[in-house]
Amino acid sequence: MSTLTPVSRTPVSFYVPVVALAGALAGLLIGAAQGSSLLGIVAGALLMSGCAFAITQLIEAERSSRWGLTALLAVGGLVLGGLAAALIGAVFGWVFGWFIFWLFEGRYRAYVPLYLTPGQVLWHHSFRVICGAILVFLITPILVVMPLSFNAQDFFTFTPEMLRFDPAGYSLKHYEDFFTNSDWQGALANSVKIAPAATFLSVAFGTLAAIGLSQAHVPFRRAIMAILISPMIVPLIISAAGMYFFYSRIGLQGTYTGVVLAHAALGIPFVIITVTATLVGFDNSLTRAAANMGAGPVTTFFRVQMPLILPGVISGGLFAFITSFDEVVVVLFVGSAGQKTLPWQMFTGLREQISPTILAVATILVIISVALLTVVELLRRRSERLRGMSPG
Repeated sequence: MSTLTPVSRTPVSFYVPVVALAGALAGLLIGAAQGSSLLGIVAGALLMSGCAFAITQLIEAERSSRWGLTALLAVGGLVLGGLAAALIGAVFGWVFGWFIFWLFEGRYRAYVPLYLTPGQVLWHHSFRVICGAILVFLITPILVVMPLSFNAQDFFTFTPEMLRFDPAGYSLKHYEDFFTNSDWQGALANSVKIAPAATFLSVAFGTLAAIGLSQAHVPFRRAIMAILISPMIVPLIISAAGMYFFYSRIGLQGTYTGVVLAHAALGIPFVIITVTATLVGFDNSLTRAAANMGAGPVTTFFRVQMPLILPGVISGGLFAFITSFDEVVVVLFVGSAGQKTLPWQMFTGLREQISPTILAVATILVIISVALLTVVELLRRRSERLRGMSPG
């Protein structure tokens, strides 16, 4: 358990080189954007190490030093790249001001156990930095797409007006095109028709399969489970090709029913996994008690079992819905022009005509996905509370 320890100021020989290293990393990013990575590394290391020494050894007033560093880097950003660079510089200045005094005052040891060695403390914080860097690496492409969807020009890059935060550089015309264009609206209508139906089938079959496979007396449970979750393991192109040849022989290729069944097959593994995880903490004595009271299997399922596993069922259904709504490979094989979904329309737009409307659609899909994943997380916490795995 972590213990709050008293802090002490660290020597200059420790925190100044660390700040210089961080400054070199920041300088690498800025220098790469300006076309000179090496100059950025050297300038960043020298600037931040000098600032670290000055504000800790000469000024020592943390609040005024942090504001001063923020203002200094904001002015530098304004000179180098305008208003957008000034805002980025201000953020860098505030973060580096906090980081310098965090090291200088020894706060990095404040919330770690007393017995940790310096190397363990270093790994403790380095691990968090690595995780944060991975998160930034994964989320940056999404964050770049969203402002580009408001571009007033038909470009996939930031225009000078956007970088200057000029209102003339921003527009909602790509969103307007999405909501008024018949091709986009037809694709949206198809996605809305296909995804709920596929989700319903996924939830129905996946929940029943999870309940059945959770019973200890079912033979070959592991083999059956492996087969049922194979669609999320096998490469999607192989599944799509197999569905195409199978559906073409039974007359479902190019039909609404075929696309729904294909998407349901892709969504069932998510439902099975989430419901199975929910059933791990389920008390089977409740179903036996209901049976002793005269309740039939169906009544027991809907009145006893279903309310307790409902968060897992809904979570699996949301994952199945996202899978169907975002899927493009299978529908290209199994569907026809009449079942062109929203991802299919986006793929066509990228291949045939580069339209920034795709960025607007991508932003809307990201918002929908984030909202659904938020619901999944809330349901997960509710499920843990119901099963007594976390405090209420």
